[in-house]
Amino acid sequence: MKRIAVLGSTGSIGTQTLEIVRKNPDLKITALAAGSNVDEMEKQIREFSPRIAAMWSEKACGDLRARVADIDVKIVCGMEGLLEIAVMEEMEVLVTAIVGMIGIRPTIAAIESGKTIALANKETLVTAGHIIMPLAEKRGVSILPVDSEHSAIFQSMNGENAKQIQKILLTASGGPFRGRTKEELKNIKVEDALKHPNWAMGKKITVDSATMVNKGLEVMEAKWLFGVGLDRIEVVVHPQSIIHSMVEYVDGAVMAQLGMPDMKLPIAYALFYPDRRPMEGKRIDFFQLGTITFEKPDLETFTGLKLAFRAAKLGGSMPTVYNAANERAVSLFLERKIGFMQIPELIEASMEGHKVISNPTVDEILQTEQETYEFIKRVIN
Repeated sequence: MKRIAVLGSTGSIGTQTLEIVRKNPDLKITALAAGSNVDEMEKQIREFSPRIAAMWSEKACGDLRARVADIDVKIVCGMEGLLEIAVMEEMEVLVTAIVGMIGIRPTIAAIESGKTIALANKETLVTAGHIIMPLAEKRGVSILPVDSEHSAIFQSMNGENAKQIQKILLTASGGPFRGRTKEELKNIKVEDALKHPNWAMGKKITVDSATMVNKGLEVMEAKWLFGVGLDRIEVVVHPQSIIHSMVEYVDGAVMAQLGMPDMKLPIAYALFYPDRRPMEGKRIDFFQLGTITFEKPDLETFTGLKLAFRAAKLGGSMPTVYNAANERAVSLFLERKIGFMQIPELIEASMEGHKVISNPTVDEILQTEQETYEFIKRVIN
């Protein structure tokens, strides 16, 4: 029996993780955590019987506590609750599917406690990779990527010598606006940005895909996860989303992982690693597929990706500024307070106004996040 805790259990990755648990009786949920969706959390508690459940706000905690008073479950709140879950003695694997930098402290606590990390929280490595990766190595903890692209790279490295990697080829669908010009993107509406051609995801990550900021975050994440320099990470636009990423080795061989666009595959791979389990779902029909195509990313139109490489190269606290500015800008766009093309503009303005801290602590990372939020608030006002 493998005991699992899920941070972000009511979101897209979290609910798909629970679908896998539902079909595999040798997986046991010991803890769940979510933001504010009390209705969904109550259903999950009643189905999966976790020992602990956390909600981010005190109000949501109080509501949930009253609803599940008939069940033997401990309800905890906020960061204290997440940290309590992260170090649970009986938990073996922590699925970090929570959104935002609030995932950093629980991830560190779980690594310190020797837990395996199934990582779906990009912000953890983007902003604190310089802290997380050395700590995981020191503690002998495995960080198993849940992102489809990073899982594909991880699978393509299995049995290979990591020192013989020539290049990581990170694939991108190009999002719903691939091929459009800057002029054509000026009047994009929220509804347009949320129509991803291949993947069903949460709103924030779907908008990130449309701006290609998501790929920028993945570049930064790959740098830390696989210990390669930025000059050896290349983004390749692959509209069909069948090849999830590739690794080129020094002899010219390229290993790739292919599959239908389905997040349950990388989630299951992380949960059962190094084993594979049979999974239901559509398989690739190569005859029906016919062709797969590749393009260079348009960095002049999708400047969010270009800015990501700049932020990663500057390093230190700059990736935190990039991430925080994007987070706030996407939120404003979803609230219809700014236009689509203002998202990368706000990221760039935030980066230009920041003085880099070369080796930030967790407190300095979180302080930089707040300062970035305040900067954007002043700009918008």
